[in-house]
Amino acid sequence: MTETPVLQFPTEAIEGRLPVLTVEGLTVFFNGAPAIEDVSFALHAGDHVAIIGPNGAGKSTLMKTIMGLLQPQAGTVNLRKTDHLHLGYVPQHEGVDWKFPVTVRDVVMMGMVRQIGWLRHAGRSRWAAVDAALERVGMADLGNRQIGDLSGGQRRRVFIARALAQQANVLLLDEPFSGVDTGTQSSLMDTLDALNRDGLTILLSTHDLALAFSRFRRVLALNRRLIAYGTAAEVYQPAILSQLYGGQLATWQDGKQVMVFVDNHHCADC
Repeated sequence: MTETPVLQFPTEAIEGRLPVLTVEGLTVFFNGAPAIEDVSFALHAGDHVAIIGPNGAGKSTLMKTIMGLLQPQAGTVNLRKTDHLHLGYVPQHEGVDWKFPVTVRDVVMMGMVRQIGWLRHAGRSRWAAVDAALERVGMADLGNRQIGDLSGGQRRRVFIARALAQQANVLLLDEPFSGVDTGTQSSLMDTLDALNRDGLTILLSTHDLALAFSRFRRVLALNRRLIAYGTAAEVYQPAILSQLYGGQLATWQDGKQVMVFVDNHHCADC
């Protein structure tokens, strides 16, 4: 297959916005083989970026490494040094016992344990932060509801609120729409769009190409290596998508409209 030149946004300031996160030459192994290899890109303040790629492309690996949950074999992840910059992470699988008798507010508060300290009492200001975060994601009226009674979309909102309560202003979301219906997905996207307009920087992985190219300003195409990183219009090209998905992709062009169909399925670590 003919290699497509990589589109990549610069690591310096663009449009007056400084990079908040810079990934350089990142290589991470899994079972003795590279899950991602020599990946470099920058995330700028206020960015709204979707990561796309086939199963096994390394999307979850990339996010876990950025969060420090995995150690790279090579390369670096650099967060801009400032007291006011904090990462928040919404994993694909929360690992929660949904039958455990705990309320929505309690789950959001659990995200601040490191800040408060184990076995220490949460003060009034912490609970105010919990309620403010729930308000931002449209869950204020369900704060005392048992977490197991929530729908899939409501649970996603709770974990977004948990990240916000930790004062996150860079939010990483790994397949947050997995298992939710299209109406719930649209509503969650509206919430994320509102948070982005408020200044939150968002990096989100998804298998939904229509969502990535219609609702995000920038798209990062990943298949173990960085295939392309640019505006949605720049990445939404047959040559780039063919390189990204290979035989799973069928494209044709009708005027200015490029139609893309991908035979893909969800996986535990994509």
